[in-house]
Amino acid sequence: MIAQTLRWLPNTLSLARLVLVPLAVWQILEQRYDRAFIIFALAGVSDAIDGFLARRLDARTALGSVLDPVADKALLVSVYVTLGHAGLLPVWLVILVVFRDALIVLGVLLFHLAGQKMTVAPLQVSRMNTVAQVLCAGWVMAATGFGIAQEPLTGFLIGLAALTTIASGVGYILVWGRRLIGLEL
Repeated sequence: MIAQTLRWLPNTLSLARLVLVPLAVWQILEQRYDRAFIIFALAGVSDAIDGFLARRLDARTALGSVLDPVADKALLVSVYVTLGHAGLLPVWLVILVVFRDALIVLGVLLFHLAGQKMTVAPLQVSRMNTVAQVLCAGWVMAATGFGIAQEPLTGFLIGLAALTTIASGVGYILVWGRRLIGLEL
C-alpha cells in the first residue's frame, strides 16, 4: 500500500531537480559558489534517490524516462555554461560538453525523423563521463566557494572531463553509425 502511494515520488524528485537548475545558476552568477555547490550536491543526491526509488518501488514511468535525463542534462549543461561564463572552467571544455549533449539530441532527432524508434541507453563510457563532469563542476564550485587550493586536482578533473566527454561522443557516433548502416532509408 505504501509503495503504491509513493510511486509518484521519483518523478517529483526529478521535477525538484529541474527547479534547482536556475537556483544553482543564480548562485554561480552571484559568486556564491558555496551555495551553488550545496544546491548542486542536493540535486545529485535527489538523482540517486529518484533512481533508487523508481527501481525499488517499480515506479518507472514514460514521464520519468524523459524527465530524469532532461533534469540531469539541464543541470550539468547550465552549470558548465555558467562556470565557463564566470571564468572558473575553460571555455573550450564548456563548448565540448555542450556540443556532446547537442550531438546526442541531434542523433535522437535524426533517428526519429528516419522513422526509427530510438532508445538512448547510456554507454558505460557515458556513465563515466557523467561522473567526471559532476566531479569537475562540483570540485570547482566547492574549492572556489570554500577557499580550498584547487591545483593540481582541478587540472586533472578538467582533463578527465574532457577525455571522457570526447570518448562518450565518439562512442555514440560509433554505435549509432553501426545502427544506421543497418537501416534501409
